[in-house]
Amino acid sequence: MQHLLSLFDIDPSELRQILQIASVLKSKLDAGDRPSVLGNRVIALLFEKPSLRTRVSFQTGMGQLGGTSLFLGEDVGWGKRESIADFTKVLGQFVDAVVCRAKAHTRVEELAEFNALPVINGLTDVCHPCQALADVLTIQQSLGTYERKHLVFVGDGNNVAHSLALICAMLDMRFTLSCPEGYEMDDAWVNMVDAAYPDAEINIVRDPAAAVADADAIYTDVWTSMGQEAETAKRKQAFADFQVNDALMKAAPRHARVLHCLPAVRGEEITDSVIDSEQSDVIIQAGNRMHAQKGLLVWLLNRDWAMKNLE
Repeated sequence: MQHLLSLFDIDPSELRQILQIASVLKSKLDAGDRPSVLGNRVIALLFEKPSLRTRVSFQTGMGQLGGTSLFLGEDVGWGKRESIADFTKVLGQFVDAVVCRAKAHTRVEELAEFNALPVINGLTDVCHPCQALADVLTIQQSLGTYERKHLVFVGDGNNVAHSLALICAMLDMRFTLSCPEGYEMDDAWVNMVDAAYPDAEINIVRDPAAAVADADAIYTDVWTSMGQEAETAKRKQAFADFQVNDALMKAAPRHARVLHCLPAVRGEEITDSVIDSEQSDVIIQAGNRMHAQKGLLVWLLNRDWAMKNLE
């Protein structure tokens, strides 16, 4: 059974298929065509964390594909009223796939362990694969291709950075992280990426201006993620020189696009003048969450249609 707990669960050719399906479906939607590719299919959204983009994009995407979705909150008693095994196997009797937005990555691993239904990682503390799919789709549409593009992440080496480093390795893109000491990506994650893709170009450049000097896309995220609120003051001090602002953008090529996974703390990791600038693809990027996830859902649940309709 196919899961997507991280992008390690697929190979580069499969990744390119998903992105291609997403592009086809987005083009069809732009033309007013909403093919019922997943008619009568149902997915469950099992969320431990609050969400805007992940929840709405999956629910709307399934609706556009002719299917439906169920939002499952704390009331379903996941891991509380019954065993994980019973919960997951019963869920597999009702729905075609589950999207899980969890606090700990072990939670999505527990769901997938029983192979009762496909499990999609909607976000964990380790990685955010659906976000990375949308990000690369955005780069492709803004710059014409993602091939050999240079993505620079200015900020914390967090779960989003993990997935971006991996997807860049898979697609022969360059990835640079610019962060203060002590806020790098997890060594174990980087080692797994290096082992799977030994030719990957993944670098750390401490000086943000030097990092973005030949960037095609400049990406940032909040300095303090959910669950790290006790570190807010410490992180503000550590990341003070890593703000994506007008001065930093002047050090970058004029064609460079600005990305942020949202929600943003405006005035901290990014300024209003940059996030609202003509170089910003942030809102388009948020919209592409739905298109990328539609591509993923069709690839998982109706691959025959996908293979017949790829351009």
